[in-house]
Amino acid sequence: MTQPVTAVSPAGTPDDADLSLMLTIRAFELKLLDLYGKGLLNGTTHTCLGQEYIPVAIEGLLDPRDHVFSNHRGHGHYLARFRDPAGLLAEIMGREGAVCAGVGGSQHIRRDRFLSTGVQGESLPVAAGVALHLKRAEPGRLACVYVGDGTFGEGAVYEALNIASLWALPLLVVVENNGIAQSTPTARHLAGSIAGRAAAFGIDHHLIGTSDVAEIRRTLEPLVARVRSRSTPLVVEFVTRRLGPHSKGDDTRPAGAVQALREQDWYAWCAAACPGRFPRLDAEARAHIDAVAAEVTARGPSRWVQS
Repeated sequence: MTQPVTAVSPAGTPDDADLSLMLTIRAFELKLLDLYGKGLLNGTTHTCLGQEYIPVAIEGLLDPRDHVFSNHRGHGHYLARFRDPAGLLAEIMGREGAVCAGVGGSQHIRRDRFLSTGVQGESLPVAAGVALHLKRAEPGRLACVYVGDGTFGEGAVYEALNIASLWALPLLVVVENNGIAQSTPTARHLAGSIAGRAAAFGIDHHLIGTSDVAEIRRTLEPLVARVRSRSTPLVVEFVTRRLGPHSKGDDTRPAGAVQALREQDWYAWCAAACPGRFPRLDAEARAHIDAVAAEVTARGPSRWVQS
């Protein structure tokens, strides 16, 4: 039986740049839920509320020439890499200036060396294939793939880990273990542990239980450097929290359980620890996303969506 692991409060607070980016991602995700509530968005979306610090920390360890593979809960991954809320919102809304002309929507984004997909487990074998190419053609570059604990129910994950280990591929697997897969607690769908699964393939595993961005980077920097220099895979598992529903309004958890997670959230901790700069940066992030949303909403539809 999988044993629950408790995330701990960070020892330090992010610098202004990192905190601003985390708050921007938070504001973006909240704005999406607000737009859906007003009937201004269609389809579905999966927010990363509570997990914003992970892509912010990881992006600081990546090179623009690295490949990043995201998933259905990938807005934070995209925003940490490109700082482009307008392009992403236009994509989700099907407006002019959309990243993928409005045909990818919330889950399926392709830009430069970034790719997201809503297909569970699909990105890991693709990332392994790209890592093989990088090993042969671009030594020193790596493929970074974000997955969740629920994705470990897919067989393609194990096939990809097997190949990555056998062929010594420069593959960084970032596991955002938020303790729940859609509406099923991790302890009810995952026997053993993610560390045990990595060990079964001879792959190094590192557990991160803090949301301190600087500490995360200090810890992972030599490990990620080894992925590059030795061309070997690494699994980094983050113990994190999903504050929002799986999608827009399908949260079956008791309100008290969600509130307990909010009280442990990086947002609440940073607000208390940074009473001087936090309100200013938070207000700036919200105002920026409000302005982006107003401007994108006023745009005409993408020609592909229109046709």
